[in-house]
Amino acid sequence: MSRPFILGLTGSIGMGKSTVAEMFREAGVPVFDADAEVHKLQGPDGPLLPAIEAAFPGTTGPAGVDRQVLGAKVFGDGDALARLEAIVHPAVAEVRDLFLLEHAGMPLVVFDVPLLFEKGGWDRVDAIAVVSAPAEVQRRRVLSRPGMTPEKFAHVLELQVPDAQKRTRADYVIDTGTSLAETRAAVGRVIESVRARAI
Repeated sequence: MSRPFILGLTGSIGMGKSTVAEMFREAGVPVFDADAEVHKLQGPDGPLLPAIEAAFPGTTGPAGVDRQVLGAKVFGDGDALARLEAIVHPAVAEVRDLFLLEHAGMPLVVFDVPLLFEKGGWDRVDAIAVVSAPAEVQRRRVLSRPGMTPEKFAHVLELQVPDAQKRTRADYVIDTGTSLAETRAAVGRVIESVRARAI
């Protein structure tokens, strides 16, 4: 192959996707973290600050984007959200392309994309792994987060493709409702399977 096999990693809130992404890293698989890149692009001295400030005055400062202020401006406003995404998405795509170039010799890379199904992008990966856990485990994890309420959790779930649907569309399902050792073993099996497919 002229490029690595790309495994898309996704999962709903509280399913343990960050933990699984770290397990791929520990196994030597390069991971592109879309959310982390957005934070860098919008952080202090981030390259997107001038464009975001121009489109949404008063939303940036020395610390970068004020996520609460910006969130309030785009929340529930489809047009505003589309304007923001038109600034952010091309920049993330550029960084992702550089990541692919940097790891061109690797057999496998992971694209960690929380909203892979919701925002599109499944067509840019070779296979999809969905991180999943039982609903009661998910709920307990999410509600233990600072500032999280049952109402906020319900709203987030409304915006996300249901877990059951994600699982049916996945090539691999990684269960995090088990022990860390079992989840790590599942990650190892996915890596073996993908490498076999990529040969």
